[in-house]
Amino acid sequence: MPQHEQRQITDEQFHDATLIWNYHQMGHEQRPCSAAIGLGSHDLGVATTAADLYRAGLFPVLVFSGGNSPTTRARFPRGEAVHYREHALNLGVPDEAILVEPKAANTGQNITFSRELLAEAGIAVESLLLISKPYMERRSYATCRKLWPEVEVVCASEPLELDDYIKSIGDEKLVVDMLVGDLQRVIEYPKLGFAVEQEVPGDVYDAYERLLGAGFDSRLIST
Repeated sequence: MPQHEQRQITDEQFHDATLIWNYHQMGHEQRPCSAAIGLGSHDLGVATTAADLYRAGLFPVLVFSGGNSPTTRARFPRGEAVHYREHALNLGVPDEAILVEPKAANTGQNITFSRELLAEAGIAVESLLLISKPYMERRSYATCRKLWPEVEVVCASEPLELDDYIKSIGDEKLVVDMLVGDLQRVIEYPKLGFAVEQEVPGDVYDAYERLLGAGFDSRLIST
């Protein structure tokens, strides 16, 4: 982490961001599942983590899901899922263990399209390892519980602290904006029918309000 004098954010804002960062992670114990889904995004760490968990024997088949978005097109011009697959192959995951879902444009589609692809492949899914960016675990969990309620969901992400994630992205303001934006979605999406409700502790909600008031709002949705 950069020293305090190099930070773009205050110590108080970093503390608030850490509260939200920790809330977003589900803290699930990793265990073997019927299948896994790697949720597409700008973060190649999702594919790295998926490869690590496959090699650990936690699932026999892996779906990488994701097309393109304005924030990923430049980095992954052939689509998120395609680039994730190539990265996992380079890390030793066999081609026959990977399914590619190349069209999803949001988390709901990630879940729905991957479910359809697994069914078409004749794979019975009783439990699902859902692999995402660290700050997206809770939202992906809430989405999957809404859209695929009969499956048991275990969440996983790259094991990083907030300091390390900021270093990997290289932009403190952007990372905090993303944390705030995902928390807004956790709060608002159940009202829209996109996800199940998640309790937000008071200290986390207060941190969210303070960061919103300080202008960390570039990743908000219209409500």
